Amino acid sequence: MDYKYIEQLLDRYFECDTTLQEEQILKAFFAQGTDGMPEHLVQYVPLFSELSQKDTLGSDFDERIIAMTKEQTIVKARVVSLKERLRPLFAAAAMVAIILTLGGAINQSFKQDDVWVDANHYAAIEVAAGDAAVAYEQTADSLALGKDGFKKTMTDSVSTEILN
Repeated sequence: MDYKYIEQLLDRYFECDTTLQEEQILKAFFAQGTDGMPEHLVQYVPLFSELSQKDTLGSDFDERIIAMTKEQTIVKARVVSLKERLRPLFAAAAMVAIILTLGGAINQSFKQDDVWVDANHYAAIEVAAGDAAVAYEQTADSLALGKDGFKKTMTDSVSTEILN
């Protein structure tokens, strides 16, 4: 037999340049057995005998794949409310508020020149208290307006979600 041709096919096989017919020739050659085969080619017999055994998927391959896909559980969608969608934003806003409050408190604690000790600064305290009262009233009014606007926005968004 022409072992030179088989060696050339092996070289091309390992370079991935063989056709399907040439691979069939190699499988048939190595399936014959090792009688009279040169020793340097005997080492390839297990490779090609293993390949020839694993050529087919089996007649029940399609049924096995379909059975495996039917066994998987079906995942149902969950309705996510607006409150759940906005929860991360609420948490972020709370963290920002805490950081700003602590930063202001720390900044205020480092200011030593704002200490009012004598009676001359008592008038300044009354002015500051009056300003604080005005600021409180304005903040309360703004929050009330914001609350009403938020309620209206929430009812509008819920009604549009229901309609859709």
